Amino acid sequence: MSATLPGRPWEARVAAADWETIRSDLDSVGCALTPPLLTTAEARRIAALYRDDQRFRSTIDMNRYRFGEGEYRYFADPFPDPVLALKRALYPRLLPIARDWWIKLRRPAPWPDDLDEWLKMCHAAGQTKTTAILLKYETGDWNALHRDLHGELVFPLQVVINLTSPGVDHTGGEFLLYEQRPRAQSRGTATVIPQGHGLIFTTRDRPVPSARGWSAAPVRHGVSVVRSGTRFTLGLVFHDAA
Repeated sequence: MSATLPGRPWEARVAAADWETIRSDLDSVGCALTPPLLTTAEARRIAALYRDDQRFRSTIDMNRYRFGEGEYRYFADPFPDPVLALKRALYPRLLPIARDWWIKLRRPAPWPDDLDEWLKMCHAAGQTKTTAILLKYETGDWNALHRDLHGELVFPLQVVINLTSPGVDHTGGEFLLYEQRPRAQSRGTATVIPQGHGLIFTTRDRPVPSARGWSAAPVRHGVSVVRSGTRFTLGLVFHDAA
């Protein structure tokens, strides 16, 4: 538990991560595992919220929209304490990486130092809907390759946390990242996320070395077919939706 924030251990877990290695992994493959951000008990408590309708602003049936098979729900304000604390703790750690990427791509980096200020900018642009997501996959469910953009203002990194235990609660359901490399064949990365751990990954595109310096490699993400059991994940997106 954090000594400076009693009862709020999530900030300390984020601070304890090896951010140099995370940055190196993001620069090389577009995604990076974190150490545990939630305990097993915390992960299970968040997954159990799925049944509480009052916690959510909307529910999406992925099959209806041809997003895949499965279901997810957008949290309403106020968020559960771990969700809000993790977003606040992760944003300043991800911000230097995001700014560096946009400098390399010769793009303006609009993100202020403070998450609340950034969300105010989103709201002023008409992006007022919360984007923290709780996703549920049953046997046979999957998520098509996609991007979580939600509007003109986008933060280029996001985080997914596995709330269930691979090989125990479910089999299959690997996290998939698909990168279109400039003038080269595309690359896929599959990751098994341990329970409570996070995976940081590219929201839209990222800089990769090219003959002209740096080029933008478009990236999409999804989830492979769940072979058995139930998989719950928490998605943390750092921009709100229109």
